[in-house]
Amino acid sequence: MTSSESILRGDRLALARLLTKVENDSPDGRATLIELFPHTGKAHLIGVTGAPGTGKSSLVNQLALHYRKAEDKRVAIVAVDPSSPFTGGAVLGDRVRMRDLSGDPNVFIRSMASRGSLGGLAQATANVVQVFDAAGFDIVIVETVGAGQSEVDIARLAHTTLVVEAPGLGDDIQAIKAGILEIADILVVNKADRPGVENTEKSLKSMLELAHPTTRVFKHHGTYMSMSMPESNQNANLWIPPIQKTVSTEGKGIPELVAAIARHVQHLRSSGDWTLRERTRLEVELEALIRDSLMTKFREDISSQQYEETLEKVIQRNISPWEAVRMLLNGRLK
Repeated sequence: MTSSESILRGDRLALARLLTKVENDSPDGRATLIELFPHTGKAHLIGVTGAPGTGKSSLVNQLALHYRKAEDKRVAIVAVDPSSPFTGGAVLGDRVRMRDLSGDPNVFIRSMASRGSLGGLAQATANVVQVFDAAGFDIVIVETVGAGQSEVDIARLAHTTLVVEAPGLGDDIQAIKAGILEIADILVVNKADRPGVENTEKSLKSMLELAHPTTRVFKHHGTYMSMSMPESNQNANLWIPPIQKTVSTEGKGIPELVAAIARHVQHLRSSGDWTLRERTRLEVELEALIRDSLMTKFREDISSQQYEETLEKVIQRNISPWEAVRMLLNGRLK
């Protein structure tokens, strides 16, 4: 039986082995990904991101428990951890915090090291998600380290992006600096039993009103006038991120959060955004693979000595980077 057949049959050992091959970008892993690709596109991909200390792992734990117990869905969790400074492997803190899920054959947790890649997301994450999708998992939750660019990366990968906030972290809104309102589908105020939760919620609502105005302002004879948009127009193709309060350590607010996620899925499908997000995600992945392949081929065609000599000329300001590219590509750049 081939590796892909074992995955489709639900063999957990084969799944674990393939995930390792995919993370290491081995030829076997690539070949199996190609075989599995026609079986993907069914899972709901949920991204969970936000500042450190907001309780993302506990929230993911509770979400997975709810999907298993209340909806009997198969759940895969990809925890993208900071790299270990000693081994380059993933720190297994998330697995320790997810003991409630251990022993369930319909839950699979995979910790991945970010390995210093931009934004904390390992480049192999998209491929790992594809494997879980092909293996028949209904929900794939990707939790990121919440380090800047990773929020944008996860928004490209996920159908539904949860941005997690918590009161009392030294800032009214920790992640607004990272432009979270542009990528958040649902805002979660976790640790809602803490003091200051009202201020956090109020600040988020204010930012949402700025980002998603429900009134249209126009100029008429030199005077600014406002006109409320009809309810039907407001809701036609516009999703305004709801704010959900949770206390993940106690499981409070989890059913309401799951209901909000379900409403978002319904919106994506009815508005056509689901297909659009799938297209965008695959386009981004295709472009990334093209860049990697072209760079690999370029390195094979150019000797390291030639590259270093050209780089030195750029450093000495003898030639510009554009001229260096033309030289290295032997004039093939039009």
